[in-house]
Amino acid sequence: MTVARLPHVPASPGITRIVGATVLDGTLRDPLFDAEVEFVDGVVSYVGPRRPSRGHAMTVVDARGGFVMPGFVDLHVHLAMSHEADQEEQRRWFPEEEAFATASTMRSTLNAGVTTARDLSGLTPGYRKAIAQGRVSGPRLHLAIALLSPTGGHGDPVHPNGSVPLYAERATTPGWEVVDTDDEVIRAVRRLARTGADVIKVCTTGGMSSPSYGPDHPGVPTSQVSLIVEEMAKLQGQPVTAHAQGADGVTAAVVGGASSVEHGYDVTDETLSLMAERGTALIPTLATLLKPADPTVVGPERAALKRGWQERGRDSTRRAIDAGVTLGMGTDAGIHTQGRNLAELGHLVDAGLTPFEAIHAGTAVGARILRLGDSLGTLGPGMMADLVVTEIDPLKSIHALEDPDTIRAVVQAGTVVKDLDSMTSRV
Repeated sequence: MTVARLPHVPASPGITRIVGATVLDGTLRDPLFDAEVEFVDGVVSYVGPRRPSRGHAMTVVDARGGFVMPGFVDLHVHLAMSHEADQEEQRRWFPEEEAFATASTMRSTLNAGVTTARDLSGLTPGYRKAIAQGRVSGPRLHLAIALLSPTGGHGDPVHPNGSVPLYAERATTPGWEVVDTDDEVIRAVRRLARTGADVIKVCTTGGMSSPSYGPDHPGVPTSQVSLIVEEMAKLQGQPVTAHAQGADGVTAAVVGGASSVEHGYDVTDETLSLMAERGTALIPTLATLLKPADPTVVGPERAALKRGWQERGRDSTRRAIDAGVTLGMGTDAGIHTQGRNLAELGHLVDAGLTPFEAIHAGTAVGARILRLGDSLGTLGPGMMADLVVTEIDPLKSIHALEDPDTIRAVVQAGTVVKDLDSMTSRV
């Protein structure tokens, strides 16, 4: 049996009780009103009705009127994509400036309520290690390191004239691998596994932002997806996820054995049935899909292309829900605005999930997809003490959680990493 990597985040010692709030524990069980969450040395020891005060030393947080949920899991981020400066300024950055900007983005993601994230190309394991050692603040990380794409595909950064975009020009560690033959695919995935990848990401279609191939163009074929899945089964069992936007590429990913599909903006009913049968998850990244395209920036042709795909993506997500496909929360942050990750919850509700189901998708389901469901994603005895506190009722106003200021406190592995209201002083 393979065990997923769970980077340790240093925990604060001692006993902490959060009392009086309504608890949504990440499962689909009914809310617990006037509840209590207790954790000891970073691990949850009690979740249930509020208990009487006890005499021995502990921290007691009065959270009456608030709502407590597990820390959220964003399954699709690109934390190296900074919004702190325009591209011309970033072109002049030294590597250290790029690293500090990434650290700032990681912190804003954590402040948004995301305590665990899957970075699907761009970060090296050095960032994962820095967070695990407590050197910087950010979500605990699972990494793809690089994405695999054929020549001309979504992950090939070279423009037709031979130039490359800024991210490829200044990348200290490339976030892409161009592969065409089976041998190239095997070598690439073995290198990624050796470097420390937690997941292998393949592009089975092009994309709306691809230099050459669009969303309906082919990428890595079914046979090579199967080859990667087989190769990973021999190693640490890393899951395979697929960037797939057009219908044929989604089918190629699912038939090839990918455990999840990123985007899935056009999916046939037959493929949705197969996904439901196999347990293949869909991460629809609606926050990025539904971001308006500015024709003055991307051009009128690409803006029109995106409007058409927005309609297809909404429809595919609704049909996936109706078909019983597992949905996870992923934003494609970097394309979507960094630090506003919980916007995806509102989009999932608009697509057909209930707020309860959207919270479940963003917590328990995400942890399960990362193979961390035994430790993260729900609140219960023995689970890591990752949780968020908000004064917004997420069952009534889930869209409001897009604003990171509505997340008043964040606890990661028992350590308070955000506390806007000095809650830890309420005894």
